[in-house]
Amino acid sequence: MATTEVERRRGQLAALSIAVVVIIVGVPLWWKTTETYRAWLPVSQINELSNLQLQLSADVEVVFARGTVTPEQQKKVPLTRTQDEEHTVDEDTALRYRYETRYRTATIMEEDALDQPTAAEADLSLHTLSESPCGSLVVYVIPESSSLLPQDVEVYIGERRTALLRIGAQMRVGKTLDLLLAHLEPRIKQVLQVMSFSHTDITAALSDRVRLSPGNKESIADSMRTFKSSPGYEITFSLLNPDPKSHRLHWDIEGAAQTYIQPLLTKLAPVANFSIDSQTLYYAMLGVNPRFDSSLGAYTLNPDSLAHMINPVEARLGSNAASSNPVLNFLLYVPDAQHSPLHIHDSKKQEVPTNAFHSPRWGGIMVYNVDGFYGPEAVFPVDVNINMAKVMGVFLAQLRLLLGVQLSTAPSGFLVAPCGSTGLADWELDRLMWSRSVENVATATTTITSLAQLLDQIGNIVINDNIAEQVSSAVTSLQLAVAELEAGNLRFALQYSKEAILASERAFFDPSLLHLLYFPDDQKFAIYIPLFLPMCVPILLSLLKIVSDLRQKRREKQAKKD
Repeated sequence: MATTEVERRRGQLAALSIAVVVIIVGVPLWWKTTETYRAWLPVSQINELSNLQLQLSADVEVVFARGTVTPEQQKKVPLTRTQDEEHTVDEDTALRYRYETRYRTATIMEEDALDQPTAAEADLSLHTLSESPCGSLVVYVIPESSSLLPQDVEVYIGERRTALLRIGAQMRVGKTLDLLLAHLEPRIKQVLQVMSFSHTDITAALSDRVRLSPGNKESIADSMRTFKSSPGYEITFSLLNPDPKSHRLHWDIEGAAQTYIQPLLTKLAPVANFSIDSQTLYYAMLGVNPRFDSSLGAYTLNPDSLAHMINPVEARLGSNAASSNPVLNFLLYVPDAQHSPLHIHDSKKQEVPTNAFHSPRWGGIMVYNVDGFYGPEAVFPVDVNINMAKVMGVFLAQLRLLLGVQLSTAPSGFLVAPCGSTGLADWELDRLMWSRSVENVATATTTITSLAQLLDQIGNIVINDNIAEQVSSAVTSLQLAVAELEAGNLRFALQYSKEAILASERAFFDPSLLHLLYFPDDQKFAIYIPLFLPMCVPILLSLLKIVSDLRQKRREKQAKKD
């Protein structure tokens, strides 16, 4: 009896010892060795970025030329005024625009520059004196008697960051400086809307984050046409010759790209990197049958058929598999001899002057007729030299639209100077940089916030150290971009926003974050149960037996006491 009791006691102690070892050592060891590694993420800072409060600051300098202010008014300048505008886009996004306007009188050298015979020459002379920083602009107020502007023009916008504003004699005589500035403010604000950022442009740049209002159709159309912001773009020029037996085409695409396209791309270097390539495709057809119009004696393409031209041609264009950058395609199509001349008509059945069209976020196609280069007695194939100046003029305009260089509608009384040989004015570059900075910030915040929510919801995903570094880098760059926008440092804001979007996308699309690489919970149970169940059942039964014996002894002791 004593031996049986000792054996039973020994079995109980052995079961308890095994259970203690399993619970204290085995379970923590198993938990630690099988846990999912998740590096630390700045969740609190990401949550702060999800509620985006953007402030855009623009510096404006208003310079009064001789004869625009009275001696009494001149004593009160220079002075500085700040004006704020607040807009709530949605519950998580708010915008604030701060305009810091400094008023002063013109220097002697500026007065000499304003004495030039034309506004364009005055703009160049003023630019030579001092170059305005990126994101700022200077408005020169000139008297009504100045011959720089035509009589019906009140505001001249030059190629640089300079504008000329005519002031009437009745505005300054007998008025205080405060009344004069109050009268000038609406015009200066109109200049800002044209040369700097506007609320419509900034709201359109937030399209990845907020839903655009259905009433703003123009803004929606512009945002859908423009390519999304990217660190780089591939530009491909393709010459389509469907009838090489009739036409032997010659085009100096390398020289034309260097002359017409490269100056624009060089100026756009702060926005993105660009690469250019070209190709010639033979026997490449448009995929649609043009209709012959006997009244015009030519073949025509209506707007409904233009959409069907891209897919058949795109299959032959090829792509650069080594690059993930968006591709802008520009196609020059020379109709075959049997379908010449070929003209594109608009929705009003009028001939399009450029004989070209563009497709949103894809590129443009121009039809180049060559039937006028030879007569009916020509011997085929005919050598044709393509007028690259004409072609590149069309492609340059399409490139501007696709990259987001919008032609803002100038108010009445405004005269906007041509953009010059570079194809882009300085203030147009600023407008694009404002939009791209805001778009990059909006896209990066959306990406990094979505990633944080995904990692929070799915605990099985491993967060490696490199992912945490990319997320932290994106958050830091976003904070710096927002701070630089608030300070008005446009160039730095764009650079930090580009770094933020690159880091956020590298983190979001990292292959180690694929959830399919990890077992779901039901598969984990299927693996662990055959391993742990044979060991756990005896231990659990022994523990239950020990508990049962203890209860039995307690009842026996209670019975003896009673």
